[in-house]
Amino acid sequence: MNPGDEQGYDTDERYGGTGQTRTRLPGDEDTYDTARRSMRPSRSLITVVGVVVLLIAAIAFANQNTDAPTTPSDARGPATSPTSPTGTKPVDTQASGIPTGHPRTKQGAESAAANYAVALGSTGMFNKDERRAIVDTVFTPSVSSTLHGPMDKAYSPAFLDKLGLSPDGVAPEGKTFVSRTVPLGSKTTKFTEESARVSVWYLGLIGMSGDGSTDPVRSTWKTWTFDLIWVDDDWRISKDTQKDGPAPVPGDVPAATSEEIADAVEGFGGFTYAR
Repeated sequence: MNPGDEQGYDTDERYGGTGQTRTRLPGDEDTYDTARRSMRPSRSLITVVGVVVLLIAAIAFANQNTDAPTTPSDARGPATSPTSPTGTKPVDTQASGIPTGHPRTKQGAESAAANYAVALGSTGMFNKDERRAIVDTVFTPSVSSTLHGPMDKAYSPAFLDKLGLSPDGVAPEGKTFVSRTVPLGSKTTKFTEESARVSVWYLGLIGMSGDGSTDPVRSTWKTWTFDLIWVDDDWRISKDTQKDGPAPVPGDVPAATSEEIADAVEGFGGFTYAR
């Protein structure tokens, strides 16, 4: 994923008022405090934000931001997990390495959202051809067709160079670029057979590991919300937004060395989350 300590975004009044979204691309002069956009954004820009916010993660990992811990409590005890296993057979088809053919059910929508978060947060997003395949797979056709140009511009050679990557998104020899989204749970706030809104709480990793790396791999906690539509016998994203947290209190485990992180990333494959 391209999580990291990226600058999140949402659609509240801090970013221009209801129905407006603040979009920050890596080419902006001030990554952390761009001016408010006064005009109403198009649907494509609203959707681009959800993915481009991942780019801001990559910029921010060279700087830093700390999420405040959230400690929810309930005197009645924990509620039943909405993502507990059901025994239902997961999807068994895929496109561009992404699980597809999710059931037209609430569980199917949650699985799709989690799987798409993994894909959109992967290192594949830093390569033009792989990125286009991912976008075409997870977004609705009408939305994906509007995203390629803006996203190619966002993932510019200059931006990739700032991350230490080649124009093709390849890390230097001896180093490993890390970008992963690790879903921890999901919840559905709206569901019909035609559309759904699913939020995915995830841990993100972003950075460069390996001998001599000066950009250590960092972690972040985010909630990614997807508006899904049933299209071509599968759930597809029509719009997405992200916000910070909830983040737990950091533990006492010492940070690993850059080399140890590189070994772990290469030795432990990522997961898909269909269930």
